[in-house]
Amino acid sequence: MAELEKLTFGVIGAGRIGRLHARHLSQRLAQAELVMVSDIAEEAARQCAQECHVARYSADYHDILDDSDIQAVLICSSTDTHARIIKEAAAAGKHIFCEKPIDHDLQKIDRALVAVDKAGVLLQVGFNRRFDANYKRVRQAVMSGEIGEPHLMHIISRDPGPPPIEYIKVSGGIFLDMTIHDFDMARFLIGSEVEEVYTAGAVRVDPAIGAAGDLDTVMITLKFANGVIATIDNSRKAVYGYDQRAEVFGSKGCISTANNYPNTATIQTKDDISRDLPLNFFMDRYVDSYLEEIEQFVQAVLTKAPVPVSGSDGRIPVVMARAARKSYEENRPVRLDEIE
Repeated sequence: MAELEKLTFGVIGAGRIGRLHARHLSQRLAQAELVMVSDIAEEAARQCAQECHVARYSADYHDILDDSDIQAVLICSSTDTHARIIKEAAAAGKHIFCEKPIDHDLQKIDRALVAVDKAGVLLQVGFNRRFDANYKRVRQAVMSGEIGEPHLMHIISRDPGPPPIEYIKVSGGIFLDMTIHDFDMARFLIGSEVEEVYTAGAVRVDPAIGAAGDLDTVMITLKFANGVIATIDNSRKAVYGYDQRAEVFGSKGCISTANNYPNTATIQTKDDISRDLPLNFFMDRYVDSYLEEIEQFVQAVLTKAPVPVSGSDGRIPVVMARAARKSYEENRPVRLDEIE
């Protein structure tokens, strides 16, 4: 039955990531059908709909929720709207894919998850990096025992440049807008829960980031329930491009990933050997993972299977982010159960 069905979608939020998802729904996923796009900026919704050859668009997302022909919503609006729209979409009986984070406030997240459970709909959270081929291979090596019992993990996640200061002021800070992906990745790769977080942080890139109350350079140590010790290092500015690597060291070996490049060419001269810089933008680096996460959500709904990234998976990295900030502010290790 699932092979013949299509899941009908409304996309809420026609910004950069919303447009990407809309294109995937309309052009690359045979079992999905994009029916309507909404955005508080109606012109953005119109342009996205036109690009995706969709007739209907609106400045009011309630038009999507009120449409009985739409079975699922994809929430790509600003973070402060996520929890509210999740609750409304659940009440309308829509299955929900929501970009991360669900919210910065744990109580709002909890209320949204209760609404989802009560409605009996599916909710998947958009931690797309789980679907990246490099990271999936690392998880496979860990879960299969290929590298033995994992002992240490290191995640490197450095952006090519900081976001605008106005974004930093409302994003929740580096732990909630950047490291949150790495917190999720740490759980995903090791397959165990983090018990304790310790953070060292600084402002090394731009004093304006510090003036806005944030950090731009951090090193975080994680202690897992299964004994693994992990480190995450983040920087808001890597001059050579988007730096995304991971390594897991175990009793029988080690697995590591390299950055993705636009090509495999190398230049060799009498002076040096060089190659082009890594991909410089997250939507280039992770484009395939964005497609696969939506494809798996569609399949989960059509086949009534569990989603690969649950609401609980969306909540825990927010707890970790809050623990990381508390650790920095108090200069001590913080257990996650202190945040709960």
